[in-house]
Amino acid sequence: MNEVLKLMRQRQSDRLPFDQGRKVTDRDLKLILEAGRWAPTAHNMQNYQVVAVDDRIILSAIEAINRPISDAFIQENSRQLSSSEEELVQKKVGLLASLFPPYMRMGGAVIPSKGMPLLPTPLLLFVLYDPRTRAPASEGDFLGIMSIGCVMENMWLAAQSLGISFQIVSSTSAPESTREIRKLLGIPQELHIAFSARLGYPTVSRGRYLRVRRNIEDFAHRNRFGVPFGDNAPE
Repeated sequence: MNEVLKLMRQRQSDRLPFDQGRKVTDRDLKLILEAGRWAPTAHNMQNYQVVAVDDRIILSAIEAINRPISDAFIQENSRQLSSSEEELVQKKVGLLASLFPPYMRMGGAVIPSKGMPLLPTPLLLFVLYDPRTRAPASEGDFLGIMSIGCVMENMWLAAQSLGISFQIVSSTSAPESTREIRKLLGIPQELHIAFSARLGYPTVSRGRYLRVRRNIEDFAHRNRFGVPFGDNAPE
């Protein structure tokens, strides 16, 4: 159990350039997909498909796609950022503003016509789902979406255990991006892109990365909501 927790604590999103000359081996990719295969899914529906893209020509075409950033993202993202490490440690949630370009920190700046570029990567995984199906009696297929999150987490931890960097790219599921990606990858119309993930080996050092989490007492309650987890604990 300690090893699993260690992986969880080490896991992070690597928004870094990846070495194009160092591929993710088929052996490691299969291990990552095997981890995704054993993720828990609602009603064991296994409601996903995965497209692994490692062809340099296709990757270059995907990287060139314009992925505009919405005004809603800019506004909501800026409210979740901290201007200093001290502020982030105090808040215990969100990210440092320095991780984002200036126009994504202010919330009111002019948004460029092009979003943040997709950094080159030797491997992109696209996770797809069929919105026509859902977990039984799950309004909005909430349980099905949770299941896809479990697949994501399993693959991410497997990559971490193999020393492979992993970055979720949510902008590839935006309508503007999806239309072009669907053509490039031959994705059927009935399937939607849930997210994609860059996998590879950074060409630069990760450097110091401040990661914060709430304390257990900040979110856990015992027996009744509002009773801190530490109170009324069994002797």
